[in-house]
Amino acid sequence: MSKRLVLGGAALAAAAAMTLTPTGPAAAAASSSPAAAAAPSGSAAAPAPGKVANRLLRAWLADDRPAAAKVATPAAVNTIFTYAYRAPDRFDGCSGNVCRFVHTSVRVPGGLNGIAMVVTGSKVTKVYLSRHIVKPATVAGHLLAAWKRGDRWSGLEVASAGAVKTLFKVKYDQNGVTHFFQGCGKEPKGYSCAYSYEGGAMFMHVRGSKTRGYEVGSITYIAD
Repeated sequence: MSKRLVLGGAALAAAAAMTLTPTGPAAAAASSSPAAAAAPSGSAAAPAPGKVANRLLRAWLADDRPAAAKVATPAAVNTIFTYAYRAPDRFDGCSGNVCRFVHTSVRVPGGLNGIAMVVTGSKVTKVYLSRHIVKPATVAGHLLAAWKRGDRWSGLEVASAGAVKTLFKVKYDQNGVTHFFQGCGKEPKGYSCAYSYEGGAMFMHVRGSKTRGYEVGSITYIAD
């Protein structure tokens, strides 16, 4: 398992260049919106989510917790400093207030492929990470819990985009059937972790290794 690399000056400079430059219709609309035009001069507008996210990334790369604390909540700071893989090497932009940094040179488990930050105002309030999990059952449990909360980003931490899409096609019903974990068993390409419920069962097909980490690659169902 490779830990986060301690980056030298050149790499830090490259990371510092991963900043968001708003372009296109969304940026034009934002700059010409009535709210923007009505903003009083001298008032402190919240920085763009991409700028806040990049500040936290740079603080993390520099192993500077005090700097990170200036732009993120304590929980967000604690989370990003647990990242087990080397730093993502590309800023993938922001969708609303969620900004992503992704890997282009290494393969990590899950569809998140790096780090996602939720920005609220001038701070990062939530961080999602590609996770290094060494037990198939733990991966399955993480994905099921994410589905129950309706949290797709959390699901992508440990599962492929296809598996998350399959699972989240139906919203979890808090008053519906109970899912009972039946354990994980080996299958030709990895493990199958089963959850039974009244009327059928769900199988999470887990792939990977202890060295690289496991992920849910796909999901299938059977009916009684």
